[in-house]
Amino acid sequence: MRLVLLLTGKTDKVWIREGIAEYEKRIGKYARFEIITLPEVKNPGNRSSDKVIAKEAEKILSTVRSDDQVVLLDDKGRSYSTAEMASWLITAMSLPKKRIVFVVGGPWGFDPSVRARADHILSLSKLTFSHQVVRLLFAEQLYRVLSVINGDPYHHE
Repeated sequence: MRLVLLLTGKTDKVWIREGIAEYEKRIGKYARFEIITLPEVKNPGNRSSDKVIAKEAEKILSTVRSDDQVVLLDDKGRSYSTAEMASWLITAMSLPKKRIVFVVGGPWGFDPSVRARADHILSLSKLTFSHQVVRLLFAEQLYRVLSVINGDPYHHE
């Protein structure tokens, strides 16, 4: 099973990129992990948020495959404790899918067409974070969950 983090647009902040790179390296110890960054929507300032979301949706939907399990990272999704997310991930990884694709949308969220394609919607918190910060938070949480699954001492309860 391959785990994929699908991002819309590049990560602007150096400190966020460096943090993601660190966790990408750590995650690689446990799973095949890939980050796919989709190109940003051109001239977003000249378009309505609905048009930007629709363009992002086209790119997202053309990237995910029919045999992918698609998980949106969205504040309206289901929240888990670390142990609960580890349990969920064990179950998700046992499904007959080739990839679990975790999708971070742009600053305006997801188009209904992307929500319709999602197999699961996951919330990292009831708090609102920028789509840039969510990338780093999720990378750390994925590493934490994989360390729990593998019995490593990174996570303390």
